[in-house]
Amino acid sequence: MYRKNAWEKYDEKTEAKVMEFAEGYKAFLSYAKTERLAVKEAVRLLDSKGFKNVESVKSVKAGDKVYFINRKKNVCAFIVGKKPITDGIRILGAHIDSPRMDLKEHPLYERDEFVLADTHYYGGIKKYQWVTIPLALHGVVCKKDGSVIEVDIGENDNDPVVGISDLLIHLAADQLGKSAAKVIEGENLDVILGNKPLKGEEKKAVMANVLKILKDKYDFEEEDLVTAEIEVVPAGKARDYGLDRSMVAGYGHDDRCCAYTSLMALLDSKKLEYTGCCILVDKEEIGSVGATGAQSRFFENAIAKLLELAGEKEPLWKARLTMENSKMLSSDVSAGFDPLFPGVSDSKNAAYFAYGIVFNKYTGSRGKSGSNDANPEYYAWVRNVMDEAEVSWQNAELGKVDQGGGGTIAYILGNYNMNVIDAGIPVLNMHAPMEIVSKADLYEAYRGYVAFLNSK
Repeated sequence: MYRKNAWEKYDEKTEAKVMEFAEGYKAFLSYAKTERLAVKEAVRLLDSKGFKNVESVKSVKAGDKVYFINRKKNVCAFIVGKKPITDGIRILGAHIDSPRMDLKEHPLYERDEFVLADTHYYGGIKKYQWVTIPLALHGVVCKKDGSVIEVDIGENDNDPVVGISDLLIHLAADQLGKSAAKVIEGENLDVILGNKPLKGEEKKAVMANVLKILKDKYDFEEEDLVTAEIEVVPAGKARDYGLDRSMVAGYGHDDRCCAYTSLMALLDSKKLEYTGCCILVDKEEIGSVGATGAQSRFFENAIAKLLELAGEKEPLWKARLTMENSKMLSSDVSAGFDPLFPGVSDSKNAAYFAYGIVFNKYTGSRGKSGSNDANPEYYAWVRNVMDEAEVSWQNAELGKVDQGGGGTIAYILGNYNMNVIDAGIPVLNMHAPMEIVSKADLYEAYRGYVAFLNSK
């Protein structure tokens, strides 16, 4: 284990690689603001590297590269290894959803000549962090005729942005007497969309103007918003952070930094001994539930289909056997040690910026509730893989025991009797509109994932 700041071991050539890798990641993060967009970009990258959609494949053999898509919110990609698939798969799994706000089914209303959109926040957020910042709208509107309209407002330099207002300090005496949890209420996270009335309209003229703008640009009616899925996210691109450009600031590092590094590790792998896999899932921030969450049967079915294409009989039974023989890194972020808030961390078991990929033997909260708690024999095997590849790595817990905690998808795959451990990247400002990661940690995570996929 390299127990020093990873920048210290980089020569000039390697440091250039770290910076170049971060540029690709920044482009991904700036585009993939939602799980649908993350899947769309992942598929573009997979296609560029010769992967084929499984729907176009009739059989697979060693060296073949295929991917599965589930409801445009999951993607699962495989490189078939030399060994039988049933000997086990090397799996990298990450989630591509992030905390945000979603428009309600009946979102629009006019009040005092402002048009606002009512929202329901998604995942764990500090609500006060989401006011007075530029916001963008991304998603789809699904019409009764079966057509699907993509909405994208706020990212192009010529686009307007939207946002949530807050009280001016001069009138905030009562507001500032509230706790941080109550200073902004969830029902007040309403997005301002407009203030200009449509000429000739007598009632709700501002609403009429907003609806006309949406109709002219996207060709949908207000009633179509009932079957829409529009997410409210921070507007703007990921940026270099720090005078030394050693970090990246942006929305959605949790968990798209692990999704990108895992995907790139698979894309950059060639002939593998064991079948390699990267699976990107939805809904981790709300419990990994539903058809597109990690608890869905999608992944199990994908493995069964892969086995069927490889000529295996009884693919459903063999899929469960394969999963039991598999090894997985649950690629998810960890809480980075914050110098402004050292009291919430156990310094001996904290994740430090630029010290490399982080392994969490267990996550959960307080008494390890909801934790996977990886077997030490497997953890030792992973340690050896990292050390053999000279990957900088560290161990961590998610803060002090009684401070709180959090979960990942690790326990879900562990339910298949699979060896799983959490392995990801430390983050500052986790779940905030602007999160921070280290470029060195991004690169070391990528290197660690490559080493894992190529392990014997």
